[in-house]
Parts: sequence; C-alpha cells; structure tokens
Amino acid sequence: MENLTEAEIKKLNEISRELRCTSLRMIHRRQAGHPGGSLSAAEIVAMLYFKIMNIDPHNPNWEERDRFLLSKGHASALAYAALAKRGYFPESDLEHWGELDCHLQGHPDRLKTPGVDMNSGILGHGIAIGAGMALAAGQKGMGYHVYTLLGDGECQAGLVWEGANTAAKFHLSNLTAIVDHNGVQLDGFVQEIMPLEPLAEKWKAFGWHVIEADGHDIAQLFHALMEAKAMREKPSVILARTVKGKGVSFMENKAAWHGAAPNDEQLAQALKELGEEI
Repeated sequence: MENLTEAEIKKLNEISRELRCTSLRMIHRRQAGHPGGSLSAAEIVAMLYFKIMNIDPHNPNWEERDRFLLSKGHASALAYAALAKRGYFPESDLEHWGELDCHLQGHPDRLKTPGVDMNSGILGHGIAIGAGMALAAGQKGMGYHVYTLLGDGECQAGLVWEGANTAAKFHLSNLTAIVDHNGVQLDGFVQEIMPLEPLAEKWKAFGWHVIEADGHDIAQLFHALMEAKAMREKPSVILARTVKGKGVSFMENKAAWHGAAPNDEQLAQALKELGEEI
C-alpha cells in the first residue's frame, strides 16, 4: 500500500493546525459556532481535501468529482476554512461568515457555497444522502467516491442506521463514512447521554466494513481511507478516535465548548497553544 512521505505528513499536520486556528478566529469573530467538533475533525478534513479527494476548486460542479458531506453541519467553520484554503473562494470571505448577504451561513448550503455538496444542520442525514449519491454514481457509470463525516453523538439518530442499511443492501463500496469519535456531545459524554458501544460491532452488523484509527494520526488516517477506497464488496466506515477541542487545553473533552465562542483572552491562549504567532 502507498505510504505518505515525511514531508507530506508534516504538510498535512501543518494544514490541520492552520484549519484549527482559522476556525477559532471565525468563531471568535462571529461570537457563534462550534469549536469542539471543529477542532476534533481537523486532520480528517485536511486529509480529505488536501490528499484524498479528486476535486477541482475551479470547477466545483464537475460531475466526476468526489463528494464530501458534512453530516455534522455544525462544524461548518472547519469546512469553510478548508474550502477557502483549497481555493474554492477567497479566504477574505471567511470574515463575513454568518452575515445576512454572505454565501457562508451558519450551516452549509449547497446552493450558496461553492464546494458544498449537501445542506446540513439537522443531524443524521449524511449517510442516507451519501447512499443516494453513491447509488447514482453506479447507475450513471461514474467513478466518484462519496465521503460522509458524522459525529458519534449523531449516531444516536435512527436515520443514520436507515441510511447504513440502504448502503449495505446496494453494496455501495464507493461510500465511506467517517465518524468523528470524540466521545462528547452537546450535553455531556456520549456514553452517558445515550450509549453507543459496541459501535464497531453495530456497523459490522449493518453490513459495513469497519476500520478503526487514531483520528489525529495523519499516517493512520491515510491508510484507513486508502483501505476504504480499495474495498469492493461493501461500504466502509472509519471510526476515528479523536479529542473534542483537540489542541486547546481548556476546550479538550469539555461539552461546554461544543457550541461556545471564545472571548479575546481565550482566543489568544488557544492560538498560542496551537503554535500561532499573535
């Protein structure tokens, strides 16, 4: 199997760090947003947009492009940061996130924002919509792959499992789900709100190929995504173990930072901890 070079790993780690910093600046500027789940998924999004996905920022509606569905749409700051850095629109647009006339809304809107493939906000839809897109690819004779990023708390929704059942029925090997498995949701720890374990066995029981990986380890993520792409018999899910609020000491594993914005002092501390020069 192909391996990443040390230079590629270094570059992708740096992109992940930059996406974290940009996301926090956006949330601070708007005084609204979801830092915890944006920070936890930075490596996943960096890997998809800057290594794995076959996409063209200059032709966002290219029919053969790989699709990315942010099922956990509340982490839109991270997605917008990645889209801007990848060249879908100017990074200066990020300064207007959430403004009435801006194409960047609180949750992604595919009719307004270049590079967005699914409207999201109400949790649980990514797997079902991804299954539809993956099924359409086969029916049209197209080779694109569909990637869906969802939260572990989101896996409490019944709709997730309806989509999972559909994907297994049609053997949609061109669909990969990635669970940002950080163990924390809006109200507290996932296992206290509504237990999910044994999560891997549940996905297996629904007919999916299950891969477990450290969601902050670039090399592990790369191998997991390549294994999923090579699968030919069934859809794949990557259970990516992550840390809510990763990289910022006072945010890590804290449900309070699921949807809170940092003040000036907190932003400065967070950026310092992330290695950003103020």
